[in-house]
Amino acid sequence: MSLPMPRGFEKPYAAFLFDMDGTILNSLRAAERVWSDWARRHGLDVATFLPKMHGSRGIDTIARLNLPGVDPEHESRLVTEAEIADVGDVVAIPGAAAFLSALPPDRWAIVTSSPLRLAHRRLEAAGLPLPKFMVTAEDVKVGKPDPQCYILGAERLGVSTQDCLVFEDVKAGITAGEAAGADVMVVTATHHDKMETSHPTLSSYDEISLRISADRKMLIVPAAA
Repeated sequence: MSLPMPRGFEKPYAAFLFDMDGTILNSLRAAERVWSDWARRHGLDVATFLPKMHGSRGIDTIARLNLPGVDPEHESRLVTEAEIADVGDVVAIPGAAAFLSALPPDRWAIVTSSPLRLAHRRLEAAGLPLPKFMVTAEDVKVGKPDPQCYILGAERLGVSTQDCLVFEDVKAGITAGEAAGADVMVVTATHHDKMETSHPTLSSYDEISLRISADRKMLIVPAAA
Protein backbone atom coordinates (compact mmCIF):
# COMPACT_ATOMS: atom_id res chain seq x y z
CA MET A 1 0.00 0.00 0.00
CA SER A 2 1.48 3.38 -1.00
CA LEU A 3 1.71 6.20 1.50
CA PRO A 4 -0.14 9.47 0.79
CA MET A 5 1.95 12.31 -0.59
CA PRO A 6 2.99 14.92 1.99
CA ARG A 7 0.69 17.95 2.02
CA GLY A 8 1.89 20.54 -0.48
CA PHE A 9 3.08 17.87 -2.91
CA GLU A 10 -0.24 16.79 -4.38
CA LYS A 11 -1.16 19.69 -6.67
CA PRO A 12 0.33 20.63 -10.06
CA TYR A 13 0.98 24.33 -10.71
CA ALA A 14 1.25 26.50 -13.80
CA ALA A 15 4.00 28.63 -12.24
CA PHE A 16 6.23 29.14 -9.22
CA LEU A 17 6.83 32.56 -7.64
CA PHE A 18 9.93 32.87 -5.47
CA ASP A 19 10.80 35.48 -2.91
CA MET A 20 14.59 36.00 -2.99
CA ASP A 21 16.26 36.80 0.34
CA GLY A 22 15.90 33.91 2.77
CA THR A 23 14.04 31.85 0.17
CA ILE A 24 16.50 31.05 -2.63
CA LEU A 25 19.56 32.78 -1.19
CA ASN A 26 20.85 33.64 2.26
CA SER A 27 21.78 37.31 2.62
CA LEU A 28 21.05 37.48 6.33
CA ARG A 29 24.53 38.40 7.57
CA ALA A 30 25.11 41.05 4.92
CA ALA A 31 21.67 42.61 5.32
CA GLU A 32 21.87 42.70 9.09
CA ARG A 33 25.33 44.31 8.98
CA VAL A 34 24.07 47.12 6.77
CA TRP A 35 20.78 47.65 8.59
CA SER A 36 22.49 47.50 12.01
CA ASP A 37 24.81 50.32 10.96
CA TRP A 38 21.83 52.32 9.69
CA ALA A 39 19.83 51.73 12.88
CA ARG A 40 22.71 52.80 15.12
CA ARG A 41 23.17 56.01 13.13
CA HIS A 42 19.54 56.86 13.80
CA GLY A 43 19.63 56.02 17.50
CA LEU A 44 17.56 52.85 17.25
CA ASP A 45 17.94 49.76 19.37
CA VAL A 46 19.41 47.28 16.90
CA ALA A 47 18.13 44.11 18.58
CA THR A 48 14.58 45.45 18.60
CA PHE A 49 14.73 46.83 15.06
CA LEU A 50 16.31 43.97 13.07
CA PRO A 51 13.44 41.44 13.29
CA LYS A 52 11.10 44.09 11.85
CA MET A 53 13.07 44.79 8.66
CA HIS A 54 12.98 41.37 7.01
CA GLY A 55 10.67 40.76 4.06
CA SER A 56 9.69 44.38 3.41
CA ARG A 57 10.96 47.02 1.01
CA GLY A 58 13.56 49.29 2.60
CA ILE A 59 11.47 52.38 1.94
CA ASP A 60 8.49 50.78 3.72
CA THR A 61 10.62 49.67 6.67
CA ILE A 62 11.97 53.19 7.16
CA ALA A 63 8.62 54.91 6.58
CA ARG A 64 6.95 52.75 9.28
CA LEU A 65 9.41 54.15 11.85
CA ASN A 66 8.17 57.70 11.21
CA LEU A 67 11.48 59.19 12.34
CA PRO A 68 11.54 63.01 12.54
CA GLY A 69 13.48 64.63 9.70
CA VAL A 70 14.19 61.31 7.96
CA ASP A 71 13.33 60.96 4.25
CA PRO A 72 12.51 57.26 3.67
CA GLU A 73 13.22 57.45 -0.07
CA HIS A 74 16.67 59.00 0.41
CA GLU A 75 17.62 56.72 3.30
CA SER A 76 16.47 53.58 1.48
CA ARG A 77 18.69 54.53 -1.48
CA LEU A 78 21.67 54.83 0.89
CA VAL A 79 20.88 51.43 2.40
CA THR A 80 20.57 49.87 -1.06
CA GLU A 81 23.99 51.17 -2.12
CA ALA A 82 25.53 49.80 1.09
CA GLU A 83 23.89 46.41 0.48
CA ILE A 84 25.11 46.30 -3.11
CA ALA A 85 28.63 46.87 -1.80
CA ASP A 86 28.33 44.10 0.83
CA VAL A 87 27.63 40.66 -0.66
CA GLY A 88 30.54 38.74 0.84
CA ASP A 89 28.35 36.32 2.80
CA VAL A 90 25.56 35.95 0.24
CA VAL A 91 25.13 32.26 -0.68
CA ALA A 92 22.47 30.13 -2.32
CA ILE A 93 20.04 28.12 -0.19
CA PRO A 94 21.10 24.44 -0.48
CA GLY A 95 19.79 22.90 -3.70
CA ALA A 96 18.27 26.15 -4.99
CA ALA A 97 20.56 26.54 -8.01
CA ALA A 98 19.83 23.06 -9.35
CA PHE A 99 16.09 23.35 -8.66
CA LEU A 100 15.75 26.73 -10.38
CA SER A 101 17.80 25.56 -13.36
CA ALA A 102 15.42 22.63 -13.82
CA LEU A 103 12.36 24.88 -14.14
CA PRO A 104 11.01 25.94 -17.56
CA PRO A 105 12.20 29.58 -17.93
CA ASP A 106 8.71 30.90 -18.68
CA ARG A 107 7.15 29.17 -15.64
CA TRP A 108 8.84 30.95 -12.74
CA ALA A 109 9.61 34.42 -11.49
CA ILE A 110 11.36 36.10 -8.59
CA VAL A 111 9.15 38.47 -6.57
CA THR A 112 11.39 40.39 -4.18
CA SER A 113 11.24 43.43 -1.93
CA SER A 114 14.79 44.26 -3.02
CA PRO A 115 15.49 46.92 -5.67
CA LEU A 116 16.48 45.56 -9.10
CA ARG A 117 20.20 46.39 -8.90
CA LEU A 118 20.51 44.74 -5.50
CA ALA A 119 18.58 41.68 -6.66
CA HIS A 120 20.90 41.23 -9.64
CA ARG A 121 23.97 41.69 -7.41
CA ARG A 122 22.86 39.13 -4.84
CA LEU A 123 21.78 36.56 -7.44
CA GLU A 124 25.19 36.89 -9.09
CA ALA A 125 26.99 36.58 -5.74
CA ALA A 126 24.99 33.46 -4.88
CA GLY A 127 25.59 31.87 -8.30
CA LEU A 128 21.89 31.65 -9.09
CA PRO A 129 20.31 31.96 -12.54
CA LEU A 130 18.80 35.29 -13.52
CA PRO A 131 15.10 34.72 -14.17
CA LYS A 132 13.31 35.69 -17.35
CA PHE A 133 10.66 37.38 -15.18
CA MET A 134 11.16 39.43 -12.03
CA VAL A 135 9.15 41.78 -9.82
CA THR A 136 11.24 44.11 -7.64
CA ALA A 137 10.72 46.99 -5.21
CA GLU A 138 10.43 49.51 -8.04
CA ASP A 139 7.53 47.67 -9.69
CA VAL A 140 4.94 48.18 -6.94
CA LYS A 141 3.53 51.17 -5.08
CA VAL A 142 3.02 49.19 -1.87
CA GLY A 143 5.29 46.34 -0.80
CA LYS A 144 4.67 43.09 1.06
CA PRO A 145 2.47 42.19 2.94
CA ASP A 146 0.34 43.82 0.24
CA PRO A 147 -0.37 41.18 -2.45
CA GLN A 148 0.15 43.37 -5.53
CA CYS A 149 3.69 42.08 -6.09
CA TYR A 150 2.54 38.47 -6.38
CA ILE A 151 -0.47 39.44 -8.48
CA LEU A 152 1.92 41.26 -10.84
CA GLY A 153 4.29 38.27 -10.92
CA ALA A 154 1.47 35.97 -11.99
CA GLU A 155 0.33 38.48 -14.61
CA ARG A 156 3.82 38.66 -16.12
CA LEU A 157 3.82 34.88 -16.43
CA GLY A 158 0.34 34.92 -17.95
CA VAL A 159 -1.24 32.74 -15.26
CA SER A 160 -3.73 33.11 -12.41
CA THR A 161 -2.39 33.48 -8.87
CA GLN A 162 -4.66 30.57 -7.93
CA ASP A 163 -2.51 28.43 -10.22
CA CYS A 164 0.76 29.52 -8.58
CA LEU A 165 2.86 28.25 -5.70
CA VAL A 166 4.63 31.01 -3.77
CA PHE A 167 7.90 30.22 -2.00
CA GLU A 168 8.41 32.51 1.01
CA ASP A 169 10.30 32.64 4.30
CA VAL A 170 8.85 35.47 6.45
CA LYS A 171 5.44 36.60 7.64
CA ALA A 172 5.13 39.67 5.38
CA GLY A 173 5.72 37.59 2.25
CA ILE A 174 3.56 34.70 3.40
CA THR A 175 0.70 37.14 4.03
CA ALA A 176 1.21 38.67 0.57
CA GLY A 177 1.08 35.25 -1.09
CA GLU A 178 -2.06 34.27 0.83
CA ALA A 179 -3.78 37.56 0.01
CA ALA A 180 -2.94 37.11 -3.67
CA GLY A 181 -4.81 33.81 -3.64
CA ALA A 182 -1.78 31.59 -4.22
CA ASP A 183 -0.67 28.50 -2.34
CA VAL A 184 2.41 29.02 -0.17
CA MET A 185 5.47 26.90 0.62
CA VAL A 186 7.49 28.21 3.58
CA VAL A 187 11.27 27.91 3.23
CA THR A 188 12.85 27.56 6.68
CA ALA A 189 16.54 27.34 5.70
CA THR A 190 17.48 30.62 7.41
CA HIS A 191 15.11 30.37 10.39
CA HIS A 192 16.72 30.35 13.83
CA ASP A 193 13.43 29.52 15.55
CA LYS A 194 10.63 27.24 14.47
CA MET A 195 7.87 29.14 12.68
CA GLU A 196 4.28 28.21 13.44
CA THR A 197 2.55 27.93 10.07
CA SER A 198 -0.30 26.02 8.49
CA HIS A 199 1.63 25.88 5.20
CA PRO A 200 3.97 23.08 4.11
CA THR A 201 7.63 23.81 4.86
CA LEU A 202 10.95 23.18 3.15
CA SER A 203 14.38 23.41 4.76
CA SER A 204 16.40 22.66 1.61
CA TYR A 205 15.66 22.31 -2.10
CA ASP A 206 17.64 19.07 -1.95
CA GLU A 207 14.50 17.61 -0.34
CA ILE A 208 12.44 17.99 -3.52
CA SER A 209 12.50 17.38 -7.24
CA LEU A 210 10.29 18.38 -10.14
CA ARG A 211 7.93 16.59 -12.47
CA ILE A 212 6.41 18.30 -15.50
CA SER A 213 3.15 16.96 -16.91
CA ALA A 214 2.12 16.75 -20.56
CA ASP A 215 0.17 20.02 -20.14
CA ARG A 216 3.32 21.71 -18.74
CA LYS A 217 2.04 21.84 -15.17
CA MET A 218 4.74 21.46 -12.50
CA LEU A 219 4.49 19.07 -9.58
CA ILE A 220 6.83 19.00 -6.60
CA VAL A 221 7.74 15.52 -5.46
CA PRO A 222 10.00 14.31 -2.64
CA ALA A 223 13.59 13.96 -3.85
CA ALA A 224 13.60 10.23 -3.21
CA ALA A 225 10.50 9.68 -5.36
